[in-house]
Amino acid sequence: MALGTAPAPYELRFDAGRVCLDLLATTHPSERLCTVEALRAWIAGSGLVPPSTPLAHADGSWLVDVHELRRHVGQLVHGSPASATPSYEHALARVNELARTAPPAPRARRGQDGALVRELEGPPACAALLGAIARDAVELLTDPVARASLRQCAGDNCPIVYLDSSRGRRRRWCSSEVCGNRERVARHRRRAALSRD
Repeated sequence: MALGTAPAPYELRFDAGRVCLDLLATTHPSERLCTVEALRAWIAGSGLVPPSTPLAHADGSWLVDVHELRRHVGQLVHGSPASATPSYEHALARVNELARTAPPAPRARRGQDGALVRELEGPPACAALLGAIARDAVELLTDPVARASLRQCAGDNCPIVYLDSSRGRRRRWCSSEVCGNRERVARHRRRAALSRD
């Protein structure tokens, strides 16, 4: 992704099962939220705001705040509540503090075809979006069933954590199309190499 350009849709991943986990996925395989344009694309694609919500007011301070929240959520997801390290406790306190902020207020209005569509009362504030992500993290981490469904991708060098909601809880990869396909191709190449030997 060239600096200063919005990422292509395939560069942003939304397959981890929760918005807070999708935020964690923005660091793999490299930093995805390196520009304000990329952050705007991620906010729109994540479902935090309805389509075509104006985000022109987002600026560089939003990037700093989102990166900070992502770091704290990562510490909580990868850490253990039993390990009351100072960094874990700090991350927990910060996520709890951000979760107190109300998320953007939605409202329904009639669309051109008469169907109801969702929109926000006004352009969302950064704090409201951070609050929505932090609330999602709190809900995930305090739900024993959801927490037990957290999985680390089995793909080579893939750090993505996802929520396994598959039947039988046998999902192996963060994405069948990305890591799963990579694994199938590697397996095929190994078999082909063995048959040549």
